[in-house]
Amino acid sequence: MTKLLLSLHVLAAIVAVGPVTVAASMFPATLRRALGDSHHGDALTTLRTLHRICRVYAGIGIAVPVFGFATASSLGVLGDAWLITSIVLTAAAAGVLALLILPAQDRALAETGSSAPSSSGRTASTQRPLAMLTGIFNLLWATVTVLMIIRPGSTTGV
Repeated sequence: MTKLLLSLHVLAAIVAVGPVTVAASMFPATLRRALGDSHHGDALTTLRTLHRICRVYAGIGIAVPVFGFATASSLGVLGDAWLITSIVLTAAAAGVLALLILPAQDRALAETGSSAPSSSGRTASTQRPLAMLTGIFNLLWATVTVLMIIRPGSTTGV
């Protein structure tokens, strides 16, 4: 049963977190293009698609910690430091996504959709913070991935 839970946990991470990290990373660059592009509509459509991917797959991403807790319980490692650190970093990544990135994408879409290309100073000023937040989100997930692979101090042998 442990191997099944671990497989589901890893698959959920790949299927759910992967698209969010890619779409969120592409959003700031696409926003820059939307603000400076004469084909404003095409870039705006791409922005909407990227944002939808982030929202939908963030919801699907709830399966990652669910299967993760089930796997950790099955392995008897719920109290291990590497796992607790991973849980904290996962919660931080989820918070960055839900509380900072997705609302910033919403604001950028609203402002970009209601203005002519390259006329919104507020949207332009959100590009750097959004890119930085996305980088932090990706770094948190990369750290969790490394912790899950090396499991410092773990004696499970899985």
